[in-house]
Amino acid sequence: MIQGSLPALVTPFKDGAVDFDTLKRLVEWQLAEGSHGFVPVGTTGESPTLSHAEHEAVIEAVVKTVDGRVPVVAGAGSNNTAEAVRFMQYAEEVGADAALVVTPYYNKPTQAGMIRHFTELHDCCNLPIIIYNIPGRSVVDMTPETMGELAKLPRILGVKDATGDLARVPKQRITCGPDFLQLSGEDGTALGFNAQGGRGCISVTANVAPRLCAEFQEATLAGDYAKALELQDRLMPLHIAIFLEPGVSAAKYALSRLGKCSDEVRSPLVGLTQGTRDRIDAALRHAGLLN
Repeated sequence: MIQGSLPALVTPFKDGAVDFDTLKRLVEWQLAEGSHGFVPVGTTGESPTLSHAEHEAVIEAVVKTVDGRVPVVAGAGSNNTAEAVRFMQYAEEVGADAALVVTPYYNKPTQAGMIRHFTELHDCCNLPIIIYNIPGRSVVDMTPETMGELAKLPRILGVKDATGDLARVPKQRITCGPDFLQLSGEDGTALGFNAQGGRGCISVTANVAPRLCAEFQEATLAGDYAKALELQDRLMPLHIAIFLEPGVSAAKYALSRLGKCSDEVRSPLVGLTQGTRDRIDAALRHAGLLN
């Protein structure tokens, strides 16, 4: 079952190349810490700067390392329907459990265009799809009504909602039904999201604090919001600090402070300013992750 804390997994680099050994170690550490699934090669996995071959190799490496222990939701989005079809079919071929597909960015399709895009992807293979709705990056917003139309397709499983609008959860329960899987795409509002009917979070912070994020999600799914609030109080400074600059750079810096991977990112991303590094260090200490 896809739910709980699913890290939007970073893609570690070494001297400009994907560091597959470190990637596999990160996955094993995440599993030991209790993460409930993985989302490789999303935006946090630096998919915009990976070649097609690298993109596919990362998916395959994560699927093989996980070996069925938790679900793997492969990043397969593109603003080019044909390119997304390629990623979908490859992810199915290597054994991913589902695909995360972003609303097409930059070319700004209409609601009808989005229905066509996701219908073609649905029909191209048998892999379940989680829609990724993030208007702040894609500049298009899939309405609850459009999502309700797509939810009628048997393999449109759910949504990663990064609108930041908590009212979307009950609105999408109306149009898509209560069994439609709603996952938060925003760490800072994940508690309220689950209280409204969400079932988890595709999380950037979970790269850095996997055990705390997993325990937080487990508490909300058990209805223990008092415990969840205590955990959120520990995590919130980290949620804030990670997004002072691009979350990829911040997550990798935090992981470097924990000795898990380098902070190397690909251009046009760069390393963090000293002020943000200091804020992340303080947040790691607040969460009990750094001495």
